[in-house]
Amino acid sequence: MNFSFWWIVTYYFRSAVKWFLRKTTGLCELQRICYGEIRGPQRTHAIERSLSLSKHKHIQQLILQLNDISGKEEFLGSQKKQVLHDAVRAVLLAKQINPRIHRQFVINMGQCIEHIWGYKQLISEVERLRTTQYDCDNIEHETQLYNLWRMLKPDEELEGRITKQWQNIGFQGEDPKTDFRGMGLLGLENLVFFATFYCSAAQHVLTHSYHPQHGYCFAIVGINLTSLAWTLLKEGCAKSYVYNNIENEISLKMFHHFYCYLFYEFDRFWMECRPKDIMEFSNIKSKFEYNIRNYLKDPNNDFRIGVTVHNI
Repeated sequence: MNFSFWWIVTYYFRSAVKWFLRKTTGLCELQRICYGEIRGPQRTHAIERSLSLSKHKHIQQLILQLNDISGKEEFLGSQKKQVLHDAVRAVLLAKQINPRIHRQFVINMGQCIEHIWGYKQLISEVERLRTTQYDCDNIEHETQLYNLWRMLKPDEELEGRITKQWQNIGFQGEDPKTDFRGMGLLGLENLVFFATFYCSAAQHVLTHSYHPQHGYCFAIVGINLTSLAWTLLKEGCAKSYVYNNIENEISLKMFHHFYCYLFYEFDRFWMECRPKDIMEFSNIKSKFEYNIRNYLKDPNNDFRIGVTVHNI
């Protein structure tokens, strides 16, 4: 009863405030946000909230359409420009905003829409990879697996497809495919991206995994961090990271970079904790996740782990 009462009060109070500000400023809430908030997470979060709470029928229809487009992974790509144009135009018509007078609003609103539904599409793309199981009969999957070995062990020839050598880069058994069951192809692509685009950093982390006391299974830990990265993305915690990368288009690469930052930072945190053995993994991972979640709450953080990795 109390919840319903306060929900009703808040709902109508917000409507009254919006009406008052519209009358006194001549600007709708979306305009006030676009003009009043600096570019980045604060503005995009505020626009996202305003759109989600809108009672306007055409705005609600627009949200459903954009959700459908991003869910089908058709928002980003060749038709993005047209989709954005139509979306902003729908907002202009719904809110009766003159685009000739409010050109900056058109630009700012387009950027927010691109980030909001680009993020939703990124979730869809990542989920598709996560649910795609590793197939040893798929030449592309096998090629990626062999590339992972070559990037991490360039001076060591792989004896065969099924071999204990895989344990040298942190897999549990002789056939790595069994370790990808939880995160599917996403786990493999994350590892390959880290080993390829951050080669020196990956080698540095791999070296730490061989430590006689503080060592760990490189690949297994990497797949666990894929799960963490996916959870943060799905829950929306990674929005500050994505929305802060305003100069880069949202793409699957952005998620891979996010994963690489997590892996590099986890390795640093792990070595600082100086665990007695791998049995402390769960506890240390929980502490690491807590730190990361708090870090991501700050909209001013773009989750760069330092100059070292970016210069590699």
